[in-house]
Amino acid sequence: MADLKKMYSTILGDHFPMEMTISFGDQTLAYRKKTWKITGEDGSSDERGLRYGENPNQEAALYELVNGNLVLGDCRFIEPGHGLVSSINVEDMLQVGKHPGKINLTDVDNALNIIKYMPERPAAVILKHNNPCGASLGDSLSQAYDRANRADRIAAFGGCVALNRSCDKATAEAISKNYLEVVVAPDFEDGAVDILKGRKNLRIIRIARMDRLSDYENFRYVDFKSLIDGGIILQQSAINTIRSAADLTPAVTTYKGREYQTEREPTQREIDDMLFGWAVEHGVTSNSVLYVKDGCTVGVGTGEQDRVGVAEIAVHKAYIKYADTLCVDKFGIPYGDLELAIEQGHRDKSEQEEIDRLTSEAKAGLPGSVMISDAFFPFRDGADVGIRQGVTAILQAGGSLRDFATIEACNEANPQVAMKFTGQRSFKH
Repeated sequence: MADLKKMYSTILGDHFPMEMTISFGDQTLAYRKKTWKITGEDGSSDERGLRYGENPNQEAALYELVNGNLVLGDCRFIEPGHGLVSSINVEDMLQVGKHPGKINLTDVDNALNIIKYMPERPAAVILKHNNPCGASLGDSLSQAYDRANRADRIAAFGGCVALNRSCDKATAEAISKNYLEVVVAPDFEDGAVDILKGRKNLRIIRIARMDRLSDYENFRYVDFKSLIDGGIILQQSAINTIRSAADLTPAVTTYKGREYQTEREPTQREIDDMLFGWAVEHGVTSNSVLYVKDGCTVGVGTGEQDRVGVAEIAVHKAYIKYADTLCVDKFGIPYGDLELAIEQGHRDKSEQEEIDRLTSEAKAGLPGSVMISDAFFPFRDGADVGIRQGVTAILQAGGSLRDFATIEACNEANPQVAMKFTGQRSFKH
């Protein structure tokens, strides 16, 4: 039988070339494979590329754009010398841990893809398998991290956290209490790295250009999708154009000669959550539905085939995560450990019943939240899922033939639910 632990710790060499060029007609982009000279605990060093791909039996390589400036139509593409993840050097790896593999770096990349829309306030995004499990703004960086972690501390285990401010000691202390694979920040204050190094295998990475992330909002890049027959689909990367209240449009439609429009306008708090939620949505695998409240995710549903199903899954996850966090707060153990202790006769069933009751009474913190959908609701049943949980506002793309039914659902709710359209969907596959 294979040694499974050794499989995950083995460094897989690759056969990819050191240099690669891609031509678009008469325009050529030049890339160089990224490797790092890693020094081990015994003082020896060797040159390493990516640890491995998505699985330990897949070779992988990271390439940095070093020459070329691609112009296609009216789009402005990122120029060489402006790299983020692809430009990470050994000096930026303040602790190597198990040096990065593909999943680590794609998690970092998608975290930056989300957090680049949040320059105004301290923010933290925690990702797992390229999807955010918790994202939050805060009055301080440590508060932002704490809220993001509490949003889904179960999925955060072994995840990647990105911070948009220099990591201070308070934030480092909070991070060090959990098991994470990667932490990235624009810098680390004195003493913060020493605290984080208490986690031996944690990859601590500084990305200096994070303070310029907002400059990347309007950059596009070429997105490649390779097919199993060797073919390739190319597309321009997506851009989030919903950046202010002025970018939102009224939820109004005409059906069989009658005009339908939501009767209540969103409050400023709901608008802020719409804009925050749409930024997070930009990095979530479709089909997806999110619930956000006061600049923090409450429930994240990702990658489902139908919209009502993903709306229900996001609710289900919100209840599980809320109960777990409440259990840790109240009894100092995760909900799953409490269940096991009760089964083994070490804890009283009344403790679990109390957690369940409090979670049910609070509806997992969903009342007052804003429901975010990455595309239109084809039927009102998806919106009804959130309305039953007490959402007070909805943001969706709009454009369904049955928008009128979702508008009716908002107007029939008690209290009435506000809704805005984006006029664009935010699919990511």
